[in-house]
Amino acid sequence: MTPIIWSIAGTDSGGGAGLAADQRAADALGVHCCTVVAGITAQSTTEVTHIEATPPAVLQAQLDTLAADMPPRAIKTGLLGSADNVHVLAAFIDRLRQQQPLALVVDPVLRASTGAALADAELRAAYRDLLLPRATVITPNQAEAVALLEAMECGGPPDIPAQARALRALGCAAVVITGGDAALLQRHDSLSLDWLDTPQASGWLSLPREHTPHNHGTGCTFASALAAALALGWVVADAAVLAKMAATFALRHARAVGRGIGPVIAHPGFATEPSLLPQLSLDERVPSNWITRRNGREPGVYAIVDSADRIEAVLGASPTVRTVQLRMKRSKTLSDASWRAQLAQDIARSQRAADAAGVTLFINDHWQTALAAGARALHLGQEDLLALTPLEHAQLRAARERGVQLGLSSHSLWELCRATGQQPDLIACGPVWPTTTKDMPWRPQGLENLAWWAHMAPAPVVAIGGILVPQQLQAVAETGAAGACVLRGLGDDPSHTLTAWLRAWEQGRSASKRWGLPTLPRPTLPVCEERPPMGNHPPGALTEMP
Repeated sequence: MTPIIWSIAGTDSGGGAGLAADQRAADALGVHCCTVVAGITAQSTTEVTHIEATPPAVLQAQLDTLAADMPPRAIKTGLLGSADNVHVLAAFIDRLRQQQPLALVVDPVLRASTGAALADAELRAAYRDLLLPRATVITPNQAEAVALLEAMECGGPPDIPAQARALRALGCAAVVITGGDAALLQRHDSLSLDWLDTPQASGWLSLPREHTPHNHGTGCTFASALAAALALGWVVADAAVLAKMAATFALRHARAVGRGIGPVIAHPGFATEPSLLPQLSLDERVPSNWITRRNGREPGVYAIVDSADRIEAVLGASPTVRTVQLRMKRSKTLSDASWRAQLAQDIARSQRAADAAGVTLFINDHWQTALAAGARALHLGQEDLLALTPLEHAQLRAARERGVQLGLSSHSLWELCRATGQQPDLIACGPVWPTTTKDMPWRPQGLENLAWWAHMAPAPVVAIGGILVPQQLQAVAETGAAGACVLRGLGDDPSHTLTAWLRAWEQGRSASKRWGLPTLPRPTLPVCEERPPMGNHPPGALTEMP
């Protein structure tokens, strides 16, 4: 069944922003949008001449009628018109959440792109006190973030990440501060930058800026696309990635109408355009430019083993692989010093064997020991990447400047964006099938998601997870992935098994059949309740307006 979202917002008589933009965004993501009118505006591309709030009783009637027939998975709010309407909405959300899970995306529309004020002090206070504590995510631009914090009568922090933390302290589960209006970010004119602060990830979400004077409705499009993605089952960080892609695609299709700022036009197809995949920063430093790397060679069958003995066994097979990884786990029987000495010896021995065979050897995790032992390719998980200190980042960056290759793992859209921002030589996508080698929260990607990863990522994609028989490897090759990891399938003697694996890979790569590209990938992380069912208010704390 098609997911349903509600947009509770204002009309735009010019057809640019508000409910008109929300409807286009919902259509672009394939969800059904029910439009609830909270305010009526008289506006064009040049001015807003009148704003009329919908009477609370009329708003209540719309909500009640829809709830009886088309309950939403997510609600997006825009222009709400009055503090009384916020009271109605807050009480209604509490009632709905007693019956079912419900995501709430609050786009605090406080000012039109023409400059007209759309909210007074009373309405801003209602946003702060009633909607923010109930919000799954809020999507202010920087001016709106400042206005919401000023409603606290204590000003607010000057930098954008600190503003997001202050807004989360008011009760909202996640914040995305869009940066199109921020003077600080406009100095980085080549990039479109949004600050992401969610339970899953934080950082600057960036894409090359679309230079167009026609951007009316960008914020509405972003927020509605985010709500649609939540309704499709994505967690907030992944939903924000899809929203940024959809809003940027809408900017590319902006329409010049009237004498002023024309509207952005959301379209399907944004999620299969590789140039729309954002990058996600590791920290609060503002990215200064868009950097990409040239693709390295395709790894093909990527053997993962746990000792130098196994490395030599794999490389002694004929034919053998082009890429191999040494993944050694800490020994429980050795002291720390003895373990590190053993690790260094195995890495050096494995590197000599790889050099002799002309094969690329990646060392998993122990990157400092690996570099000291002469390794020339490293693989890191996202947790290891985030744990690096500034000094360690500098050391890793210097190693890469010397030609050391880097592979990074990814399981979700935001992890793919974070990996992309590091310009790696390989990106691992997994788990493709269920795996018992690691205890992970991720759903299996499946072959369709893998095909999407391979199409979208700017580096060669390697499949990992649950690849146990050659037929699976052949199917992976048919998705367009550049490589696939084989662990347990190597067996006790790789010389007896590798031929079948290599044959399956070549058959998959040469097959005329190819996996079709999905219009949207599937969510890989189950959604948990990120918002208390009643916000920060006990039952009965609010009553519906008459």
